[in-house]
Amino acid sequence: MEIIQVLSYGILLGGLYSLLSSGLALIFGVLDIVNVAQGAFLVSGAFLTWQIWDLTGIEPILLIPVVALLWFGLGIIIYRTLFVRVAPQGPSMTVLLSFGLALIIEGALNLIFGNKFKSVQTSYSLQSYKLGEINFPAPQVIASLAAAVVLVLLYLYLMLSWAGRALRATAQNRDGAALIGISHRKISSFAYGLGMATAGAGGVLISVSYPIYPATHYEWISKLLGIIVLGGMGSIPGAIIGSMLLGIVEAAGNTYAPQWTILFFYGVIILSLLFKPEGLLGARSRKDSV
Repeated sequence: MEIIQVLSYGILLGGLYSLLSSGLALIFGVLDIVNVAQGAFLVSGAFLTWQIWDLTGIEPILLIPVVALLWFGLGIIIYRTLFVRVAPQGPSMTVLLSFGLALIIEGALNLIFGNKFKSVQTSYSLQSYKLGEINFPAPQVIASLAAAVVLVLLYLYLMLSWAGRALRATAQNRDGAALIGISHRKISSFAYGLGMATAGAGGVLISVSYPIYPATHYEWISKLLGIIVLGGMGSIPGAIIGSMLLGIVEAAGNTYAPQWTILFFYGVIILSLLFKPEGLLGARSRKDSV
């Protein structure tokens, strides 16, 4: 029964991680940008949620579309004013730019909110749901279900809309997409904005699940980068599978050897790099096969 409890909690963690990592995978898949600022945008979305909740008492989950739309617009502005100028200089420059953005955001959060942990306390923060002998923490259940809804909507949008088809075409063959009239600049800014929107939605969800602190963006981005490396850089299905696997690994570590949880989490990623460096669903390149 304890194993079922661990698996259940791991799946809940994986559900949340799936949404958080999907935006990072999308940005890399379309733009070849390793957006190390994603964790900072995630945490800033959580702080915005906390601030609105603190002032109004509104249910945080209801803020998902609001924060997601704000971050979508912010993402388009950031890409068109910053990344579009730096991207032609190569991936290393975009990493430096996004890292600089992360440091600026962390500093701004420290100035605005202070060096203190913040926590959204809802009516279900200390509650749990029980199914037989298995307990499900209410915040994680609600966050995971909300993440699943957002992921389904994102999937449907990518599959059914013209913009979604253009994104997928650009990710598969950038030159071919340009030949049929898809503007790389427009679709790139749209992709970055969509990736940012997932960070905004994810920020709302982590605000109800975890205490937040400006510097926790380092912890989040390290987890998310590990997930997309395991799943395959640029693959959203791979990110979801990697999220589930690492969520279960983290839950098992917290249960059986909490002092070694981080070692187990990143140990799985290291093993993946050793034996399958392209990731679970990543495409093998010529360099990988040498």
